[in-house]
Amino acid sequence: MAGSSRTTFTKRQKERARQEKRVEKAQRKAQRKQPGDADATTAAPQPADELVVTHDEDGQPLGFDFHDFGK
Repeated sequence: MAGSSRTTFTKRQKERARQEKRVEKAQRKAQRKQPGDADATTAAPQPADELVVTHDEDGQPLGFDFHDFGK
């Protein structure tokens, strides 16, 4: 009977460590998502003159896809 309390304690310790790690990971993820963060590494936007806006037959602009941003 005495041996089972040790394993229960160890299991609780491991689970507590997992939960703490999960919370820390969620905090880091939320911090990365915050806009205006100077430390975040983002790709520099391409100059507007390289993108060509195309229009459909009604004169509405069509959206860009990944081919428009290539090279």
